[in-house]
Amino acid sequence: MDIDARIERRRRQDGSPRLIRNYDSLSPVAHVDEPSDRGPVLERLLDHLDPVFEGGLPPNAYVHGPFGSGKSAIVTALFAHLGGLSRETRSIIHTSTRAVPPTVPEFVYVDLREVTSEFAFYHGVLDELVDEPVPDHGVGTAELRERLHALLGSSRTGAVVAVDHVDDPGGIDAAALADLFAGLPSTVSWLAVGRADPEETSLSRYTATSIPVERYRRRVLVDVLMARASAGLAQQALEHDLARRIAVWAEGNAHDGLTALFVAADRADREGRTRLTEADVTAAIEEIPRPSVSLGRVLSLPANKRLVLRHLVDLDPEDRGSVTATTEAISAEPDVDLSAGTVKRFLYEMAEIAVVERVRSDLSTGKGRPPSRLELRFPPTAFRRLYDLQR
Repeated sequence: MDIDARIERRRRQDGSPRLIRNYDSLSPVAHVDEPSDRGPVLERLLDHLDPVFEGGLPPNAYVHGPFGSGKSAIVTALFAHLGGLSRETRSIIHTSTRAVPPTVPEFVYVDLREVTSEFAFYHGVLDELVDEPVPDHGVGTAELRERLHALLGSSRTGAVVAVDHVDDPGGIDAAALADLFAGLPSTVSWLAVGRADPEETSLSRYTATSIPVERYRRRVLVDVLMARASAGLAQQALEHDLARRIAVWAEGNAHDGLTALFVAADRADREGRTRLTEADVTAAIEEIPRPSVSLGRVLSLPANKRLVLRHLVDLDPEDRGSVTATTEAISAEPDVDLSAGTVKRFLYEMAEIAVVERVRSDLSTGKGRPPSRLELRFPPTAFRRLYDLQR
């Protein structure tokens, strides 16, 4: 029983009824400590990781499944628990009269959405392994690699590194990832996490086994939505029928289902209601493009690109008729300290990774090829709120 959480849900800022009590609990990019109904997958992962409980290392593996199937939630939760076990075993003081339990390897999680270079990769791994902060400047890639060799090369147990979002557009490809791990000691094994089927990716050349993750069953997704609503909304704010409608629409995609709940709750809250309505859910579903891009990918973009997107979602329709008009409107904003050329380049780069989509504009100049305009591949309400909450 989490008493603090129960008290927090009943707090009032101004004495008036409030619908949203905790945005983090509703956020589609936030993971819970105990993912719902993922016991079989957790068991398969633990079967694979079983050698660590005897002080050994498992072979490299690939965890795969469709968008929204909860891969990241499962792996981050499991590695958080195993990392705690690793720290616990290091803190035990052994005596000559007690049996010495096997030492557990280190567990490291690296999100490749936030790691786009060799330096950033080694920096991220090292930062997870040491207590003191690893400097971002004044050290080179070779020095970071040497520190990792010194730290892990002499280790009896080594480390297991989870690398998430291995097949995101614009990220590190399979061959480059294998080269990065080739630069680490042999006392490191890795667990890649991505969407592509093993037969469709070259990751299978570098991994010994694959672990599939299926989409959420409808009943389970309803339970996920009701649990998130219970933690983040006022009591009885979400009716079971509305949660089921969202789950049916989401078709097993927890990201899209949670995004619909988040957008619907934000809409109801802005209109001063304390319960979600059918209209709120309808408006939320209509706002989410299909297919949509992960909000996690959008929010992991560099700060200047996120700022450009933040202004893009608020532009009037007449300012979004063409990429040129959009560029001019965004670069004119007082808090955008970027040239028009840079803003346009950012917009094109985000189109290349499908965060936005270039479509034929309705405008016509009467000659030459018609201009293109930008369509969002994510719901603006969710991005706007999550971006502002990070500020």
